[in-house]
Amino acid sequence: MVLDFEKQVSEIENKIYELKQMSQNSGLDLSSEIKILESQAYEYKCELYANLKPFQKMQIARHTNRPNFLDYVNLIAEDFIELHGDRHGADDRAMIGGVCHIGEKSVMLVGTQKGKNTKENLEYNFGMPQPEGYRKALRLFEHANRFNLPIITLIDTPGAYPGIKAEQTNQGEAIAFNLKEMGKLKVPIVAIITGEGCSGGALGIGVANKVLMLEHAYYTVISPEGCASILWRDVTKAEEASEALKITACDLLKYKIIDDVIKEPLGGAHMDYNETAKNMKDMILRSLSEFDKMKGEQIVQHRYNKFRKMGVFI
Repeated sequence: MVLDFEKQVSEIENKIYELKQMSQNSGLDLSSEIKILESQAYEYKCELYANLKPFQKMQIARHTNRPNFLDYVNLIAEDFIELHGDRHGADDRAMIGGVCHIGEKSVMLVGTQKGKNTKENLEYNFGMPQPEGYRKALRLFEHANRFNLPIITLIDTPGAYPGIKAEQTNQGEAIAFNLKEMGKLKVPIVAIITGEGCSGGALGIGVANKVLMLEHAYYTVISPEGCASILWRDVTKAEEASEALKITACDLLKYKIIDDVIKEPLGGAHMDYNETAKNMKDMILRSLSEFDKMKGEQIVQHRYNKFRKMGVFI
């Protein structure tokens, strides 16, 4: 899938492909022309991705081929054992978690899961957890706390499911209870926004000692479309809203909402799963090492202090 702002790069890459095919079929030596075009494409791509607007980053974060939770599990985790259910009769497939090893660390890995096609999205409810999903996540967090396992959460959700059923089963309470209980956990928590990080749906598993973001992910109190609909009653102003909301990793790092940015391959995480996963794994292990000598109460205080500082601008 080629995004609108990538069309010029795509045209150059198509031309390179045509020249390679022509050279192969005719026996002509077109290597110098191909090399020039490849250099031009790389330079243009570097400049393009170094100066992306928030709305363009949002499109990359929503790319259908972007790695999802289970992709990262396969690439960064070893011996992953999925744990099912909220112990109240439901198992939300939009929220997945289990115990595993990341490097030398035994951890609890929990995250929202999106699909890459219609069938998968229906199975995972488009990455929008219902109350039972947040209750399952909290059950796994408490399990990790009991056995002194650091917690890693991977967040990629357009928000908690807003349907009638979710309201009837107390969506707001489930998220609010998670916020309160996560604040009291005595093990280090590292949360990573890997794609979309929208509203309470993201924050419900995002109360962490370290909040990290992939370079082209976004994190916001409301989606730009939702913001535009409320403020201007015009969803076409989503691009304007994305500028005002300060949703990018660069802006959020500046305002100390997040703690660090994880580098993505040129073109986005979907261009190279392995490189993205390696960068993520390295950052997780580096972040967890900061808490090796901290005791439980110190970890709780660290998390409390981090969130108390948010919103201070004077």
